[in-house]
Amino acid sequence: MIKDIFSRSNKNYNNWAPLFLRLGMGFGFMAHGYAKLSRGPAGFEKLLHLIGVPFAHLTSYILPCIELFGGLALLLGLFVGLVSIPLIGTMLVAMFTIQLKFGFSSVNTIGLTPQGPLFGPPGYEINVIYMAGLIALIISGAGVFSLDAFLKHNKKSN
Repeated sequence: MIKDIFSRSNKNYNNWAPLFLRLGMGFGFMAHGYAKLSRGPAGFEKLLHLIGVPFAHLTSYILPCIELFGGLALLLGLFVGLVSIPLIGTMLVAMFTIQLKFGFSSVNTIGLTPQGPLFGPPGYEINVIYMAGLIALIISGAGVFSLDAFLKHNKKSN
């Protein structure tokens, strides 16, 4: 099995790029989705209500699940093109409803204390980076080190 995976790569190390994109972004989406669910959706529901999201109660459950399970699918390389679309949607909504007014930079230093710098709210930089990575995965596919490639390879063998 492992030998088969590496033989499909033809020692072309470009095949590794989608793997690292998937792992980094998948972990990030999972961490954010899990954080929202583990704290309970009530706080997230208040935020959604404040910014005018309709059906805030329902959305406070759906959005973290999209992040958590979409992130897991990215990690595994499963249905990457399909799960990237709602993940891009979450990034667009967050960017236009929350982060846009704070500017581009994800690290906004607003002051300095004896303990170190004080940081303000993050801008939309991270949203742009996540969306760019997801678009790259839609275009390139999940790569040879993915369940998508494994399923495609097994389908051809049958």
